[in-house]
Amino acid sequence: MSSDLLSVEASLSIVEVAQRMVERNVGAVLVLEAGRLTGIMTERDVLRAVARGARDDTRVADCMTAHPETIGPGDTTEHAVVLMLHGGFRHLPVVEGEELVGVISIRDLASLVLQDTAPRGV
Repeated sequence: MSSDLLSVEASLSIVEVAQRMVERNVGAVLVLEAGRLTGIMTERDVLRAVARGARDDTRVADCMTAHPETIGPGDTTEHAVVLMLHGGFRHLPVVEGEELVGVISIRDLASLVLQDTAPRGV
């Protein structure tokens, strides 16, 4: 789970948020309203918005996934995998009560299961 989160407001333009995602090298941003999770915007959401003809002034609220599925910090990795597979998504916010504490990605889960034994470099 990552706790170094990129969060944005729903009123920002998707262009600005996409630039932030690239700068931080993340595939999803968490959308907060008054400190509470209201949505998530992923690379897929941005791609879909562009395919629908989004303009520079298109707002996050127009293309985010509102009220995303979440998981608690005490839930099992198996539960996370089931939610992600059945929901068809790759990022899952982790909340405790109403507080956002992190996000778990499919990459996080894969690294728990597989060891990276592929050679690197030359």
